[in-house]
Amino acid sequence: MHSLNIAIIGTRGIPNHYGGFEQFAQHLAQNMVKRGHKVTVYNSHTHPYQKHTWNGVNIIHKKDPEDKIGTIGQFIYDYNCIVDLKNHNYDIILQLGYTSGSIWNKWIPKDIILITNMDGLEWKRSKFNKPTQSFLKYAEKLAAKSSNVLVADSVGIQEHLQKTYSLPSTYIPYGATVFDTPDLEILNEFDLQPENYNLLVARMEPENNIETIINGHIQSNTKLKLILIGKIDNDFGQYLKTHYANEQIVFIGGVYNQNKLNNLRYFSHLYFHGHSVGGTNPSLLEAMASNSLICAHNNIFNKSILGQNAYYFNDSLQIVNVINSLSQKSFDKEKLNNNRQEIITNYSWESIVSQYETLFINSLTNA
Repeated sequence: MHSLNIAIIGTRGIPNHYGGFEQFAQHLAQNMVKRGHKVTVYNSHTHPYQKHTWNGVNIIHKKDPEDKIGTIGQFIYDYNCIVDLKNHNYDIILQLGYTSGSIWNKWIPKDIILITNMDGLEWKRSKFNKPTQSFLKYAEKLAAKSSNVLVADSVGIQEHLQKTYSLPSTYIPYGATVFDTPDLEILNEFDLQPENYNLLVARMEPENNIETIINGHIQSNTKLKLILIGKIDNDFGQYLKTHYANEQIVFIGGVYNQNKLNNLRYFSHLYFHGHSVGGTNPSLLEAMASNSLICAHNNIFNKSILGQNAYYFNDSLQIVNVINSLSQKSFDKEKLNNNRQEIITNYSWESIVSQYETLFINSLTNA
């Protein structure tokens, strides 16, 4: 097997300071390098990490005016990344998502294999107005039609691609690492006690059902705090903080230190996962790997991962019922153990990286 030359585009860059795709790119890139491949990740020029290599991964910074001109800047950044691809002898381009990149796919050299991870159903996100949702449907179609190979990170997305475009895709979920080195000192930083708080880790977006979770928490009998982790610098985040922040509803902002996140999940009483749009969310797998007792939004994406090993909700009343019926996390040992075993069996990073490596090699061989 010869060494592959791989480029990863579509993220804000590594090491992760933003979200799921960045976390995934970080794991995949450094593990592919360990397997003897050459990997380049394209980073925004505003990324806090400014060096040209990270753990053996090449970093190329490209101009990203999003901080100056807003969302349209993402399109310019993706264009800047894509037009640079021709300057390198890549075998494989892995495009993570299609939102602002797929309109430029025609600029990708035809002799490079383009593999696109199709992300979630972006056009369903309630934060977008109708014209934006229409554009995102168009962008999804462009990505589906212009890519050599499609990856779906959930069974729900795989079904959607087959049904909508009659196109096959390879199902490869995200990965996680079982966390079993808890450190109570971490809780002191946040002034928390073990199992004395409920937790939510998410971007502050309406379709993550954050307001529903907050309202359910407020309406329940619980004396526990609800700790919310995620940047609050967007309009919805500011709205939530203005309306709900108090001694019981605590907004911490973004936390990107994996060890801190793992400990916060590990020691939580109940972990809320409200994501309702998109594929397998990395934070859900990390919660499963961190001994979290999970209460998730009731949808195909979450249920295909969690099965019977979680509580589910559709509205705030169901959240009230779950909170009020749970006295001790330890009563649900079976759910906790099953989720941990799922990570070991189906979602280890070693397994996920192997599946991507096999996909890359097969795609090149069959080209």
